[in-house]
Amino acid sequence: MAQHESSTNDTPTIPVFDAEDLAALEQLIDEHEEEVIEEGETVRRKGIYLLPNLFTTGALFAGFYAVIAAVQGDFEAAPIAIFFAMVFDGLDGRVARLTHTSSKFGAEYDSLSDMVSFGVAPALVIFMYALEGLGKFGWSAAFVYLACAALRLARFNTQIDHDDGEHFTGLASPAAAAVIASGVWLAHDIGFTTPQSVPGELGIVLAFMTAIIGLGMVANFKYPSFKGLDLRGRVPFVVILLVVIGFSLVTLHPPTVFLVTFVVYALSSPVLSVMKKFKSTGPAEPPQA
Repeated sequence: MAQHESSTNDTPTIPVFDAEDLAALEQLIDEHEEEVIEEGETVRRKGIYLLPNLFTTGALFAGFYAVIAAVQGDFEAAPIAIFFAMVFDGLDGRVARLTHTSSKFGAEYDSLSDMVSFGVAPALVIFMYALEGLGKFGWSAAFVYLACAALRLARFNTQIDHDDGEHFTGLASPAAAAVIASGVWLAHDIGFTTPQSVPGELGIVLAFMTAIIGLGMVANFKYPSFKGLDLRGRVPFVVILLVVIGFSLVTLHPPTVFLVTFVVYALSSPVLSVMKKFKSTGPAEPPQA
């Protein structure tokens, strides 16, 4: 390792990595290499794409910060951090598709980040906030959510090649995490700022909500993925007006708007499936004479 010489004795020397140091560092950390298909041929490429993985790292950091905030008793920052993780998670895949930088490494890294940000973080935040006082019932509900998030991601990873790209099978883990996070955020905003101030009845409601949302992730309901949304194409003028109205509604009371929005989204597919089933099995027509 080379060092810059100092003109005075009081100034510390600054270490500088030279080529030999970088080569030694590469010996400690193996270079990533994966197979990709280019022009119909399978080739091996070294390295990873930086831009989409930066957003994935941002999502991972936000999920980890949500856990730290919950441990420190900050149940306002914790759910907000989960929403930041959602933003980063939504950007990494879209950036990868727009810049043609999708890779197997990015997909696996994104899945592990989702497990932390939308599986572990929401389960721990809701548990520390409202479920810990419920004993075994509380941590069982949190574990159901956590396990279902893991199963949801594992199923998605194994079915990704057969996915139509327009729908998810089961509630997506970011949407499920948004329900949990907005529920904690709203309860905190109402005035239940500490776990000790959360009423037992509210804790039971949140426990059932946590378990049901978790089961929704592994149910066979179809949800729109919005991956086909074209942000570069032209849209009717009314669309931008709806966006403005949406931003205005969020500013009125973010936790309430987020909770209502994601609960409606979570319930939309089961309700539509039930309605469709009732229509298909409607009352039989009376026999004609």
